[in-house]
Amino acid sequence: MSQEGAGWSCTQIGTFAQLRPHKQGFSWLNPRTLWLSRNEILAGLFGDPSGEVRARWVEAQEARGIDAEFRIKSGLGGNFSFLLLGDTGEGDASQYAVVPGMLKLGERTSFAVIASDVLYPAGSANEYGDKFFRPYKDYNAPIYAIPGNHDWYDGLGGFMRVFCDAPPLKPKPDRGLRGLLWRKPETIDEPALAEARKLRGQPAQQAVQPAPYWVIESDSLLVVGVDTGIRGMIDKRQTAWLRRVSLDPRPKILVTGKPIYTRNDYKPSPLEEGGTIDDIVRDPAHRYVAAIGGDVHNYQRYPVRVGDRVIQYVVAGGSGAFMHATHTIRRVDVAGVHEDDFKCYPLRGDSLSFYSQLYARRLRMKWLYLTPDEAACMTTKQVKNEPVRPLEDPVRITSRMKWAARLLGGWKWPFRLPVDKVFHRYLSEFSDWDTPPFFKQFLHLDVTPDTLTLRCFAATGCLEQELDPPLEDEVRISLS
Repeated sequence: MSQEGAGWSCTQIGTFAQLRPHKQGFSWLNPRTLWLSRNEILAGLFGDPSGEVRARWVEAQEARGIDAEFRIKSGLGGNFSFLLLGDTGEGDASQYAVVPGMLKLGERTSFAVIASDVLYPAGSANEYGDKFFRPYKDYNAPIYAIPGNHDWYDGLGGFMRVFCDAPPLKPKPDRGLRGLLWRKPETIDEPALAEARKLRGQPAQQAVQPAPYWVIESDSLLVVGVDTGIRGMIDKRQTAWLRRVSLDPRPKILVTGKPIYTRNDYKPSPLEEGGTIDDIVRDPAHRYVAAIGGDVHNYQRYPVRVGDRVIQYVVAGGSGAFMHATHTIRRVDVAGVHEDDFKCYPLRGDSLSFYSQLYARRLRMKWLYLTPDEAACMTTKQVKNEPVRPLEDPVRITSRMKWAARLLGGWKWPFRLPVDKVFHRYLSEFSDWDTPPFFKQFLHLDVTPDTLTLRCFAATGCLEQELDPPLEDEVRISLS
């Protein structure tokens, strides 16, 4: 795509600036924010209780009379479309920048799905007003969701209250050091939540899903959503349900909180009973055509050949949270996927240029800055691929450019500036990037009885791209 399509030549900021709330969002550098997010570390040190707590939520829902197979009976026929967004809820400019394009292209869609981390930093129901109901108040269709690790930091209390209309669970003591340090769910301000719900109060917007995992049924396709908790483990009860659902003869998409392929690595969620979730996806009897995961804040697509068919493995976590770099992704070869068949957004060169500009400005080291063309040349040299887009001007590679690229993401370089998950978790305040380009994206999926068309659209924060969202990737998948 062109530099203009990436948002580098933005002449006018989009209307999203008038949509977002005026109050300042949270800071990842604030000690209080890090303390609210402590359950991630505690789950790694002392064990993840998500499976046990999930079972309690499901039992409570079953006692309320939900569908035993967690079906969402949409009433859809063979032709429909829907949106998919991932990792949305920071409540800042980068989340609201996605909204205008989403509304434009989602005008006739039947529903939307949020894949992972509906809310940052810790999933509290008391923050859903500005981070869920307000941004999507004009989307006139139901929104379903699967939780991410951040939604679980509140014990899933906020998520279950908002999406499943579930009352809080009765507290259950957790003894030991984990129980002493573990963050407990917040008490929900019910009047404030009721007021926030009015923002999405139209009849066409209403939806109550049965549990944190579910299946949306249609004549042509099943959309299967799974809950990966904090650490990614799929508990036995959810696995048994997933195996039953997967026996349905219709084609399927899996929506998961943890992507199966990301950054040229294979990271399928383990099943508590043994094996991985990809064992279920790959079984030809189950007819999965795609697996889409959030958690990683960019777009990646890996077409993996499994026997005589191709399954599209997609990362789609760039609909609101701070961008994870793509320029640190080495030349793709995982599962036999050729580099030329791999797709990502932002492009590696744009990712490198973005971070070079960020650090050049914050560290006051102008020599670090690489133009989009310079960065594209450096990533092409590193990956040894063909340039994804034509260069606007010839570029001569210099020592300055080489040193900048090494510091900003050289794979074989022992020291580099933080640009990935460490950056997101601890240094996003350092960036404070509230002006375009944002390099956000969302998916539009169009379904017919024969074909699923998956399209990735960009959201740069520029008015031009709000009016005409750039198409970054498109793949047509046979459902025959």
